[in-house]
Amino acid sequence: MKTFFYSFTLLLFSFCAKAQENNSFTVGFEKCFPSKILGEERKVWIHIPKSNGGNENTGKGRYPVIYLLDGNANFNDIVSITEFMSNAGLCPPMIVVGILHHSRMNELTYGSDKGMPGVVGEGEKFMRYVEKELMPYIESNYPTASYKIFIGHSVGGLTVVNTLIHHQDLFDAYISLDGALWWNDQQIVTEAKTILANQHYKGKILFMALANRMERGMDTLEVQKDTTEGTELIRSNLTFIKDIFKNKTNQLRFQHKYYENDDHGSVRLIGEYDALRFIFDYYKLKIYNSELDDPNFKLDSLFITHYKNVSEQIGYLIKPDESQVNGLAYYMLRQKQLIKAEALFKLNITNYPETANCYDGLGDLYLANGDKLKAIESFKKTLSLKIIPETKQKLETLLNENK
Repeated sequence: MKTFFYSFTLLLFSFCAKAQENNSFTVGFEKCFPSKILGEERKVWIHIPKSNGGNENTGKGRYPVIYLLDGNANFNDIVSITEFMSNAGLCPPMIVVGILHHSRMNELTYGSDKGMPGVVGEGEKFMRYVEKELMPYIESNYPTASYKIFIGHSVGGLTVVNTLIHHQDLFDAYISLDGALWWNDQQIVTEAKTILANQHYKGKILFMALANRMERGMDTLEVQKDTTEGTELIRSNLTFIKDIFKNKTNQLRFQHKYYENDDHGSVRLIGEYDALRFIFDYYKLKIYNSELDDPNFKLDSLFITHYKNVSEQIGYLIKPDESQVNGLAYYMLRQKQLIKAEALFKLNITNYPETANCYDGLGDLYLANGDKLKAIESFKKTLSLKIIPETKQKLETLLNENK
C-alpha cells in the first residue's frame, strides 16, 4: 500500500490503572509496585514508543530503555525529545521510565554533606532498587532491548556519575545534567581520579551538560581559580572533566558542553537533546539526491550497510524501518527506476516476511513492469497475510482480465 506517513496519537495516562474522567491525552501511564529493598511501594511513569501503538507489550518491536531520575520533572521533556528524534530518523524509538522519588535528596546522594544537615545519602541503596527490582520489572513486562541510558539532573547527575564510576555495567550511556559533583566535599571527583586511570570503559558513553553558574565576566578558565561556594558545582564538574581527558586510554566515549546562556534549571532540556544527538550520532541514514537520481546506485545495499553498522554500535539487531523503505521504493517506482524499486521492495520482504504490505508493494512493482502473473502472485500472498481491500480489488481486476 502507498503509505508514507504515520499519524501519531497521544497515549492515555492512567494513574495506577484508574482512568481519568476527562479523557485527557498525555504521554504515558503510571505503574505502582512494592519494593522490598526500599520497604515501600514505588511508582514509575512509563512511555512506550508511539510506533508501537503506545501499548504496554504488543510484541511489535524491542526498544532501548531510558531510565530517568526526577521523572515528575523530566518525563514529558524526554518523551517529546525521543519521539521527535525517532520520527526524524535520529535515534531508535525508545521506552522511557520516569522514576519518582519519595525522598529525593536521600535517594540521589551518597554520605552526608556539611551544607545539608539531616540528609544522609542512601544512593547505593536506591541504586540497588533500580538494578535488582526496577530493571527486572521493566524487562519482564515491556518490549525492551538490551541498550540502556541513564539520565539525571543536579543531584540526579551526581547519581549518574557515581553509577558510571562504581557500577559502569548497569547502563550503556550516561547523561549528567549540571550534576552536583560538589556533594560531600567532591567525594565522587576524588574517587574518580584513581578509577578513571585504571578502569576500562569501552562501549560506554558519557555526556555532561554544564550551566553558567558564574559571576558576570567570569569564564570557565577563571572560575577554576575561584573558591566561593556559588561556583563549587561548575568547578567540581570541570575538575572531573579534566581527569577524564587525562585518561583517554580508558576508551570512554565522552563529550561535554558548556551552555553560557543557560542556568541550572534551563540547561536540562537543551542538554538532554544534545546528549541524545551525541549518543546516536551514527544512527541517521543520509541519502543524497545524486544517489536517488543515479539508476546504478544500489539503495538496498546502502540500507544494509548502514543498519549493519547501527546494529554493531548499539549492540543488537536493528532493521531498516519498513515504512521508510516502502516509501522510498514507491518513489523509485514513480521515477521509473524499476530495478531500484524492486530491490527495495524485496529488502522489505527479507526483513519483514510476515508483513502483508511488503508483498503488496512488490505486486505494484510487477504491475507497473507489465508482469501480471507475478503481480497476481504477490497480491495473493498479501491477502494470505492480511485482507486489504485495495489489494483485493487489484487482484480481482487482474483475474478478470485473464479470463
